[in-house]
Amino acid sequence: MGHLITVATCSLNQWALDFEGNLQRILESIRIAKEQGATLRVGPELEITGYGCMDHFLEGDTGLHAWEVLADILKSDEAKGIVCDIGMPITHKNVIYNCRVVIHNGKILLIRPKMWMANDGNYRELRWFTPWAKHRQVEDHYLPRLIHAVTGQTKVPFGDAVISTVDTCIGVELCEELFTPASPHILMGLDGVEIFTNSSGSHHELRKLYRRVELMKEATMKVGGIYLYANQQGCDGDRLYYDGCAMIVVNGRVVAQGSQFSLRDVEVVTATIDIEDVRAHRATSSRSNQAAEAERYQRIEVDFSLSDGLADEIKDFSELVVGKLAEVRYHMPEEEIALGPACWLWDYLRRSRTQGYFIPLSGGIDSCATSVIVYSMCRLVAESARNGDKQVIADARRIAGEPEDSDYTPVDPRDFANRIFHTCYMGTENSSPETRKRAKDLANAIGSYHIDLNMDTLVTAIRDLFAYVTGVKPRFRVHGGTAAENLALQNIQARLRMVIAYLFAQLMPWVRGRQGGLLVLGSANVDESLRGYFTKYDCSSADVNPIGAISKTDLKKFIAYARDAFDLPVLTEFLEAVPTAELEPITETYVQADEADMGMTYDELSVFGRLRKVEKCGPWSMFTKLCHEWGSFLSPQQIAEKVKHFFFEYARNRHKMTTLTPSYHAEQYSPDDNRFDLRPFLYPSRFPWQFKKIDAAAARWPDRSTVRAQEAHDKHAIQENKE
Repeated sequence: MGHLITVATCSLNQWALDFEGNLQRILESIRIAKEQGATLRVGPELEITGYGCMDHFLEGDTGLHAWEVLADILKSDEAKGIVCDIGMPITHKNVIYNCRVVIHNGKILLIRPKMWMANDGNYRELRWFTPWAKHRQVEDHYLPRLIHAVTGQTKVPFGDAVISTVDTCIGVELCEELFTPASPHILMGLDGVEIFTNSSGSHHELRKLYRRVELMKEATMKVGGIYLYANQQGCDGDRLYYDGCAMIVVNGRVVAQGSQFSLRDVEVVTATIDIEDVRAHRATSSRSNQAAEAERYQRIEVDFSLSDGLADEIKDFSELVVGKLAEVRYHMPEEEIALGPACWLWDYLRRSRTQGYFIPLSGGIDSCATSVIVYSMCRLVAESARNGDKQVIADARRIAGEPEDSDYTPVDPRDFANRIFHTCYMGTENSSPETRKRAKDLANAIGSYHIDLNMDTLVTAIRDLFAYVTGVKPRFRVHGGTAAENLALQNIQARLRMVIAYLFAQLMPWVRGRQGGLLVLGSANVDESLRGYFTKYDCSSADVNPIGAISKTDLKKFIAYARDAFDLPVLTEFLEAVPTAELEPITETYVQADEADMGMTYDELSVFGRLRKVEKCGPWSMFTKLCHEWGSFLSPQQIAEKVKHFFFEYARNRHKMTTLTPSYHAEQYSPDDNRFDLRPFLYPSRFPWQFKKIDAAAARWPDRSTVRAQEAHDKHAIQENKE
């Protein structure tokens, strides 16, 4: 019991290119770590610059300012008496690397460049950084003069090495390197490394945390060791929300875990661990045999002990990790939707320095879900304010338009929502009393500043203008019009709502005696975007969209959760309502319904989307997979028609993705064209070769459907595919 070590990891809400703010948050995390007795502190990936600088990483200024910030950290009192692992980009021999800089008492011990890059999905690290290919090799890196002036060092080790303290050995594993099949921790562990640091820029995605945790547990269960995971937390300037959850894992057990969703800018997680537990865990014959043959890493020695060095004395028994540990905390997907987008919206709002949000509230479930997420944000703000978070209170006062000497504290979420959240029902002759009432009731329940208006005069004016210029007046389909007329008249209404939304967003603060403007929220879900079931440049065109990568199925589950968790019984009405755009006249025999319009259900869309993106299926492979999955209740011909209809609609509407509102990333099958889902936007939408092959197979293959579709759905067929 003589080698107790207190280690610290953290989640920081860093912001791309906010060097001053990033520096202060880094120093604060080091200060807190030292207060809690830690002798090793690990921070997130690229924490000095912020992870999301993108092409700014190619600019010399970014590297220069990163060195300037590191110089301030090296000079600081906070960084004395503790080993710190800090992230920044570094140019070595004219090549830019994503690096960790390990420092101690004003000196740089090692610069460790990243060896395996994240370069798929949302990540494009190879665009800016080069992986270090000289494994277990080290070179000299000559320091800039501004660092030499602080440390007195001319050169430092640069490469794949480990840090050897008086009492243990520390190795670095950087984000994506944990996810690779041959992770560095394996060979480092066999060569005697006992503490692994992992600094990440890992974003939130529904149901993703489990994989991350299991990889760390598996790594330390097999190799043995202490694993410190640090992550960025918050929105640092784009579509991603980095979901924190800093944690410490020892020998396959999570001994400390931070929050996944939080409004705090700095969160430090510490644990006191007996390093002898790692050595005992490794005392097995097979591991020892492999370790005896392991290739060695160069060790950078530092005359510093992470433990107190007194074998017969203990630090604080209350801090020692012993006995039964708490279970790892996982949020349900419904909770993730309530918390992740809400935290992202808060960061976006305060950092954009605008005065609130505005949303066209239709009375349907999508705009309802977006509004409830904003209300969830207000609840988080109120909770943080009640807990005395000074930064949240200061931001809330500024956003709400309070004077500098105000003592306003946003402890009531409904009151805060009324100050910063504006909802507007934009009715036409095609709107129903039910949707108008639902919108008003929801606004009352969450406290938003609500506007109810009719825009028929605008729609009529546009329609009359067209008739005056062309001499013909378009009609809806129910009045004898063609499909082209019917669609054009629907689009007039949808696009006018976008124009009205931006007008009111610009002027409502002025109407209420305040300065500034509002951000317009979009509310198109991922399935409608995938299918292209929305009007280009309608209310889906907004500043940001918190639900743009969330499926309709998950949104319904979220609304059901929020109804009870947030005490909003009005949400029952939204769950029971049939989804409708209300852009066509209602008659005794016709009511516009989304799923009928689309020609497919939202559940089916979720399946199509996951197969297309996650399973990497084209039309043919999707057809063959679904014949296996759905063959018990649909014939091959029926499946063929569904697959062809989906790909036709997806392809001919793909151009809409090029103007898609920036959306919170939450789903693996998001069709976001910005960087996550890179595809053409001009397709041969009838896929003649592929569809011909599908039709030929559908004609040959036997019909094996034996049960009704609903029975199969209730059992497993579609549901398993969604999960």
